[in-house]
Amino acid sequence: MTRPKGGAAIAVAVLVAVTGCTAEQTEGASGPAKGGGGGAALAAADSLTVKGRAPKTGYSRERFGTAWADTDSNSCDTRDDILKRDLKQVRFTGGRCKVSYGLLDPDPYSGKDITYRRGRSQVDIDHIVALSDAWQKGAKYWDPSKRIALANDPLNLLAVDASTNRGKGDGDAATWLPPDKAYRCAYVAAQVAVKKKYGLWVTGAERTAMKKVLAGCPDQKLPTGGNPTKAPERFRAR
Repeated sequence: MTRPKGGAAIAVAVLVAVTGCTAEQTEGASGPAKGGGGGAALAAADSLTVKGRAPKTGYSRERFGTAWADTDSNSCDTRDDILKRDLKQVRFTGGRCKVSYGLLDPDPYSGKDITYRRGRSQVDIDHIVALSDAWQKGAKYWDPSKRIALANDPLNLLAVDASTNRGKGDGDAATWLPPDKAYRCAYVAAQVAVKKKYGLWVTGAERTAMKKVLAGCPDQKLPTGGNPTKAPERFRAR
């Protein structure tokens, strides 16, 4: 897969429209996804609900289910699905699921070229909207199946340089943006798309930061796609 360094939109592997999607959306299908119309990202950012950040009380990773659950039922875990999607020159071990090698060329956050090797990876799979941030902006009140869906939704996942990603923590657009300025429009548009799809709110400072970035790219499209917003019933979370 080729991802331009500037990134007009984050590539995703499944087709479920985000624009106009409600939190109760439950169906999706595999396939490529296209962005919305010009200026859609800025308009969507302006439409997000603004509220204060809720307390982090009660948050844990387990609230979003087992890490990298195979919610799309393709017999590969979510982490490997994203590695296959985002890396180049991919090699596998033991079939066509476990990625053993690949190139992140370039890393969207830093602009550097990163080599992935299984077991000693310099590549993370980032939740573009951090799970802790989601918890404090609405996910705390969701049914567990919706939290599991968010944690494994390709729309919210991206292979990135591990060291750069660790500096992000659970920051939102008001507190962290990719060091590579050329990728910021695509990154913020992806955050907007995820928050719109799942009905997450933003803080006032966060929306201001989003709109400031997107004002510099007024034709930025809104990424679309991703899995259904409800995970299959066989998956459980605390």
